[in-house]
Amino acid sequence: MDLATCLKKMKLVGVLAFATVDSEGAPQIRNISAIHYEPDALYFFTARGKNFCKELMEDGRVQILAYTKYKEMIRLSGKAYAAAENEQKKWMDIIFEEQPYLANVYPGDTREIGIIFCIDKAEVEYFNLGVNPIFRETYILGDISVKEKGYYITESCIGCGKCMRHCPQKCIEKGTPFVIRQEHCLHCGNCYENCPVKAVIRK
Repeated sequence: MDLATCLKKMKLVGVLAFATVDSEGAPQIRNISAIHYEPDALYFFTARGKNFCKELMEDGRVQILAYTKYKEMIRLSGKAYAAAENEQKKWMDIIFEEQPYLANVYPGDTREIGIIFCIDKAEVEYFNLGVNPIFRETYILGDISVKEKGYYITESCIGCGKCMRHCPQKCIEKGTPFVIRQEHCLHCGNCYENCPVKAVIRK
């Protein structure tokens, strides 16, 4: 798996859930399909009068979720911004060509009420529940740094093996200290809750 494959899978899913936060701090989710994919960016269309547009203009943070029939979850977390004015028509024409249904929603010049947003810096997490053990990995779109997530076993480990016995995915290996194979970790916290010496930490 890699970033390019994740973007292809998102494109195949088609309709994606976009999550934002409104001015009162309440979560908001919309299903968006007016999206164009480039190797290094996503472009999407919405109308300027929508609350969705207002939230993007005020804050820009957005999380996008795709879920495939193979139990794969792809989550993109980034910041959207309005595409440059001189590129708005270019991307709008491409999106309307790729998504013919939009001509029924915004016929003729009514599409001019729309605005194109771009995401070119994001963290993309791939999470597959359809394999055993589960598989997860994080990829980077653009120039950003990623915060570590999940659980790690510190040098305080006494090697009792309790964490390993309680791991539902059997992704903990013996060592000094024991080691969690991050690509197979559910982030469920069972190791953390069962460690008798609190040697497991959460990033």
